[in-house]
Formats: sequence, structure tokens, C-alpha cells
Amino acid sequence: MLNEQMFEYGSKSSVIRELFAYGLERKKIVGADRVYDFSIGNPSIPAPRQIKEAILELLEEPAEVLHGYSPAAGDPEVRKALADSVNRKFGTRYSADNFYMTVGAAASISISIRALTNPGDEFITFAPFFPEYEVWVETAGAKLLVTPADPGNFQIDFDALERLISPRTKGVIINSPNNPSGVVYSEKTIRRLAELLERKGKEYQNAIYLLADEPYREIVYDGVQVPFVPFYYKNTLVCYSYSKSLSMPGERIGYIIVPDEAEDSTRVMAAVAGAGRALGYVCAPVLFQKVVARCTEVSGDISAYQQNRDLLYRGLTELGYECVKPQGAFYLFVKALEPDAKAFSEHAKKHDVLVVPGDSFGCGGYVRISYCVSEKTIRDAMPAFAQIMKEYRQ
Repeated sequence: MLNEQMFEYGSKSSVIRELFAYGLERKKIVGADRVYDFSIGNPSIPAPRQIKEAILELLEEPAEVLHGYSPAAGDPEVRKALADSVNRKFGTRYSADNFYMTVGAAASISISIRALTNPGDEFITFAPFFPEYEVWVETAGAKLLVTPADPGNFQIDFDALERLISPRTKGVIINSPNNPSGVVYSEKTIRRLAELLERKGKEYQNAIYLLADEPYREIVYDGVQVPFVPFYYKNTLVCYSYSKSLSMPGERIGYIIVPDEAEDSTRVMAAVAGAGRALGYVCAPVLFQKVVARCTEVSGDISAYQQNRDLLYRGLTELGYECVKPQGAFYLFVKALEPDAKAFSEHAKKHDVLVVPGDSFGCGGYVRISYCVSEKTIRDAMPAFAQIMKEYRQ
């Protein structure tokens, strides 16, 4: 007999993937330039040239070095290079032993959840949130609780959060800059979150861990600063990926930081290693471990994303659409023109505009528009967005 939970996950692809696949088929029929696909967060700016240069240089290394296994936690020299880089950026004092290399941010989060979880535990996150959190929490034998969104600014509703925290709370998951809203949690928000978790941890005599999901950390605009969460809360696990910052989503490379200051940090890191083993996530791709170690001070040119954000935000709001202006990432979370976001998404498809309903992000009535596309796609889509608005007003 099959594992019915796994069958359920495998037989239903995500709404995002379904829309993306629909778009590929639709482009074959009407032409690629007539389908305005805002469905998927696939970076559209090229990887920095240093990535290609590092790959070409590394290909000269002996095959057994380049293509052989690394230790399960990652190459020690790579982890030291990343620790040195993070220390330079944030004034921390991490060593290689604080880092565990992963197959992207998905592995970072799922490993961290599995490492911390016992049956009956609960995790809390905030709408809107990345839908796979629910999958990773449930398959670890825990339950995901969701605080409702504050559509005014998409910061944290602390009254709602406090009501959800209980002795069963093992962790809280945050994603800033946020997918899908593009909002960055302010320093004030992070400080207040840390104070609440400290107080509740002492009340229940149980560490509450904070998982900081940060694949968009470098993609911010207008001088916005992303608070480095371990500064404010010691029981933080940082889950990072180079997929977005270096435009390498297909290479699947990232890391987990377990700070020494975290409660039971040595045991937590051992549990991270054990979870990686149990999930089959040992030895992240060695070539790209070495690539990112050589490119620790490299960043992508995000100016194209900012131009796209400004163009799309201005264009849609001038047409009458409602949206909180994103501070980071490359998504707009736009209020649908009817309460049923799925129905709105289906209506938009009639105009070959592909937007993701917010229901799967835990926030009905909104759609996610990914603007990591060409500027031409945004400009060409504006008449279609205008026609959609006209039809709803009529």
C-alpha cells in the first residue's frame, strides 16, 4: 500500500507550477510574446560573470576533488569561507562549525524543521507565507499554525501571534523579504518578536526556535536594511540560499547557520546533521559549494528588478489596483478584483495574464505577480491589465 500522504502531495502539483506549465503550453499556441507569465519566481537577471569564471577555473581541478563527495555537512574550507564572509558583513564570530551546507533554501528549512520536531509539536508562521512550509511541517509530524495577514502593511499581528503560542510551540518561521508580499520585517518588528519569544520561552521553560528563511536577503530596494535576526534573538537558525541573490535556482546551494548562542547549539547542529541524513540531503553539490566559496563578496545587479517593480507598481496602481509597495524580493501581492482570488486568476487567464491566487499563501483575496520578467513583458501586459479592470468595473 502506498503512503497516502506522499501520494496526495505528489498527485497535486502546486498552483504556481500548474500556471507555469499552462503558460508554456499557451505560448506554443499564441506565441511567447503574447503570454504575460507572472507565475514563477525564476530570476531573470543573469548570474554575475564571476560565477562563470569560478566554474571555468574550478573545472581545471582534478575530478576526484571537484566531483567527489564532501563531508556530509559540506567542505570545511567552503564553510570557513562562508563563515568569514558572514563575519565581515555582520560583525559575527562564526566558524565553519556553525555552517551546514544544503541543497538550497528548501532543504535548509525542511532540515531545520525535522531537526527540531517531536510528534505533536507546533510551528507558527505568518500569512502570506510560502506554501511548502505546511508540507515540511506536516511531514515532520508537527502542525503549522498561521497568524492572519495584516493587509495594511503585512507586518506581524502580535496579538494574534501571542494567542497561538503554547507549550507545544517548537518554532516560528519568518521569511523576510517576504514571498509573496515583498515586505521586509522592520527592526522594530524583529525586536518585538524576539521579546515575545523570549518571554514565552521562559514562561513555558522551553526554547522556541526562530527559523529565518532568507533567500531574498540581498534583494531589497530604496536603502531598506534587512535585520540580521540572530542579533536580536539567540535561538535563531538562519536558512539561506544563493538561488535568488546569484540567479542560480537550478544549482540548489545554500546553508544553515546554527549560532553558538542558540540553546543546546551543539545538539541542534547534530540534529541538523541527522535530519540531513534522514532526508537524504547529505553532501550538497560540491562544484557549487566551491563556486559560492569563491563568490562570497559577489552580488547580482538587482537594478532591473527595481525598475520592474516601479514600472509594474505604478502602472497597476494608476489603473486602480491595490497593493502594498514591496521593499524587497520580486513580487507584488495585489488585491484581486473580487473576493475569490482563484476566480480572478482564471479570469485573467482569458487575457493570457498569469497571476497566482493568494489562497495557497494563506491569504485569500490577493494574487501574487512575479516581476522577475523582462521589462517588455510588463509593458506589453498593461493593456490586458487595463481591460481586466474595465471588465470588472462594468
